[in-house]
Amino acid sequence: MSADSINNTMHEPTSQNAQSDPVCVLIGHSIEAITSAVVLASLGQRVHLYADMDLLTQQIQQYSFEHHLQALWQMYAQQQIIISQALPDSPDTLIQHYETTSSASNDIDGITLQVKNIVTLYWLFLDSIKPVWTEASWITAFNHSHQQTQPIVMSGIEKLGTVSALAERLQRAWVYYIPFVFLQDGDAYSSMLNPSLWLLGEKTADSSQHLDVLKPLIEHARAAHHADIATIEFARSSIMAMLATRVSFMNEMSRLADSQQVDISQVSRIMGLDERVGSSYLQAGWGFGGNTLPTELAKLQQSSQTHSLDMPLLQSIMHINEDQKELIFRKFWQYFDGFIDNKTVMIWGGSYKAGSGRTAGSAIHPLLALLWSYNIRTLVYSDKAQNELAAIYTQQPLLELVDHPYHQLDSAQAILIISWSPRDQLDIAKIHQYAMPVFDAQNIFTRSQIDSLVGDYMGIGRSK
Repeated sequence: MSADSINNTMHEPTSQNAQSDPVCVLIGHSIEAITSAVVLASLGQRVHLYADMDLLTQQIQQYSFEHHLQALWQMYAQQQIIISQALPDSPDTLIQHYETTSSASNDIDGITLQVKNIVTLYWLFLDSIKPVWTEASWITAFNHSHQQTQPIVMSGIEKLGTVSALAERLQRAWVYYIPFVFLQDGDAYSSMLNPSLWLLGEKTADSSQHLDVLKPLIEHARAAHHADIATIEFARSSIMAMLATRVSFMNEMSRLADSQQVDISQVSRIMGLDERVGSSYLQAGWGFGGNTLPTELAKLQQSSQTHSLDMPLLQSIMHINEDQKELIFRKFWQYFDGFIDNKTVMIWGGSYKAGSGRTAGSAIHPLLALLWSYNIRTLVYSDKAQNELAAIYTQQPLLELVDHPYHQLDSAQAILIISWSPRDQLDIAKIHQYAMPVFDAQNIFTRSQIDSLVGDYMGIGRSK
């Protein structure tokens, strides 16, 4: 989407048939802010989104793989149901804009009506506003506001206790915290419209009725819980740390499985049968990436340091995850007994998870760096992440982005898999034509596919 499609002019929408014009005011340029704007618009709300317009445009372009979200964003922007505007340097300017009554003339009978935007809620995405507004400035601006009844919602990943402290500094009762524990990359719109878990932190207990515009989301959630903001912050961090722990535990067990000739994928399925364990986040692979889990662990580490607490388990999780990203390269190196200079390899996938186009924290980056250090030519097929990889590695002659996973296989000596959607069928027959070794960092191959391969197979905690 081009910058031209984003309306970055300060608008004062007026209605000649009504004396008030309700609007949700969102402040932020993150994918969470964009998704929230689209979901609110889908629920019949009018949205004013304030952001750094360059960063907003960049974010929309980076999430081009979110096709449903993109189409709705474009439609609502054209219909001016969502109006994007540059975030003013001063929070006072924004707040005063909605507290000033504007006039609109009725050309039919000459009567002048007083029309005002009635703010139904302010939603602040904390990561986005930090570079522009200081905490002191926006808290002071809201505290000096003449209208103290509008709810303020905050979202973002911060050190434990940060959001609850901000809420206490706001001199109003209806302050809330919503962590995006439900948002799924590649399916952002649907995952917010029907959240798996809706957590709501309340400054004032049992006050969710003041968030009427969000009531449909709460009702559609598969699970929901309200508590004080500090508790919800801690729950958010604990959930994410537990997911990271499960991933790192399975990756550590995968190394033992390698030594025992046991298939860790079968073990994962067996573990999932035990209802005390459950099946989610038990898949061994190259680790976890993206923004949420790494950011969460970093903030949790900061929180522990602030209180002078040692968290050795947290340190181990982070260490295992970083080391795991290089494991598939070590398997590749060992397979060829170190004679890997000047080879050509095919890499499938570059995103941090199947279905996403983002490569933040992906194993593709350390893998490429290690391969290039041996002057290895890398053919990379990554349909959703291709644009991001091209932008990151503009001057790398050893990188060639290809449009099809099976093109140029005849010039490669190995296939390395980082992310592959389970919805995409593997063409085993084409792989058979070249009988080359496969290094599967995502464990995407089924056992029957592994057994049928002509060439060798090395996965994470499983092999042929």
